[in-house]
Amino acid sequence: MGNPILGVFFHWLGGLASASFYVPYRRIERWSWEIFWLVGGVFSWLIAPWLFAALRTQDLLGVLSAAPANTLFWCWFWGAMWGFGGLTFGLTMRYLGLSLGMAVALGLTTVIGTMGPPIFEGTLGVVASTASGKFTFLGILVTLIGIVIVAKAGQAKERELPGDAGKAGVAEFNLKKGIAIAIFSGVMSGCFAWGLAAGQPIRDLTLAAGTDPLSQGLPVLCVVLAGGFTTNVLWCLFLILKNRSAGQLIGAAAATNDVAVRPGPVPLLRNYLLAALGGTLWYFQFFFYTMGESQMGRYGFSSWTLHMASIILFSTLWGFALKEWTGASNRTRRLVGLGIGALVFSTIIIGAGNFYGAQS
Repeated sequence: MGNPILGVFFHWLGGLASASFYVPYRRIERWSWEIFWLVGGVFSWLIAPWLFAALRTQDLLGVLSAAPANTLFWCWFWGAMWGFGGLTFGLTMRYLGLSLGMAVALGLTTVIGTMGPPIFEGTLGVVASTASGKFTFLGILVTLIGIVIVAKAGQAKERELPGDAGKAGVAEFNLKKGIAIAIFSGVMSGCFAWGLAAGQPIRDLTLAAGTDPLSQGLPVLCVVLAGGFTTNVLWCLFLILKNRSAGQLIGAAAATNDVAVRPGPVPLLRNYLLAALGGTLWYFQFFFYTMGESQMGRYGFSSWTLHMASIILFSTLWGFALKEWTGASNRTRRLVGLGIGALVFSTIIIGAGNFYGAQS
């Protein structure tokens, strides 16, 4: 049956982990983006998934070897497609700015990731016909409204910041190109939820092997994140070859034409530890996500909405903690507060819809 209230709590923990993973990355010094992203990604997509799945599930290798080849392929495939979405998300902000970019990309990610699985499985109509299902869909709508409000607050903050800081994200504004990239990024990012949905046979096998239901999704993550690793590592290797930055892995100074990296000695051990911490935190978003999903019953598809709402909520709160909203007007702060309130309210609505669905 599950416990939807506990599920919402786990999704909040996952959102907090996702919103926090970049904090250690911010303290990495004299490494190019592709270096710290690859090192952290090894922990995110390879080490942490297999380590925690091995610790918390039964007969991991036996379960995955017994899984249908078709299931393994689709989990990997949707993970790889999700990787493309993450890599192009930054371009969305570059060409559309924070407000429009977030509204389009995150809105599409939420809708595609949430609605995709029930559409694919043919259960959307059945869910929508119930009162609890309508309640859950209302929560999804409130989430989208909250995303738009937070994005608008971000745009207002950009306008209010002095000098070049106020123009960040819109200096290369290109509506046609930006919308195309935003649609691509939003659709591809939502593919992660499709990968998790495709892994149901793996969940069944690991439950049959004696795994606690709370951890049933961890073997699926091993396969989906292997797909994400494929996409990201290929792009990072391309940038490493292009920028000749491989030497930074063993302490070499960045190339002089790499304006994003300050000159000076590389704090190698510190960088590796920070990348490992950031990468493991990133993985924990889905570690807790799968636990939350296991508690949501027949409305497990709403887990993706809870995930996105929690990420945006805690990312915004981190922004306040790191003083990124310093200089914003009271009106803009009230606007972002309204957006945060909408996101919190949406998680309550979805949790309540799932709870009443479990009781019926």
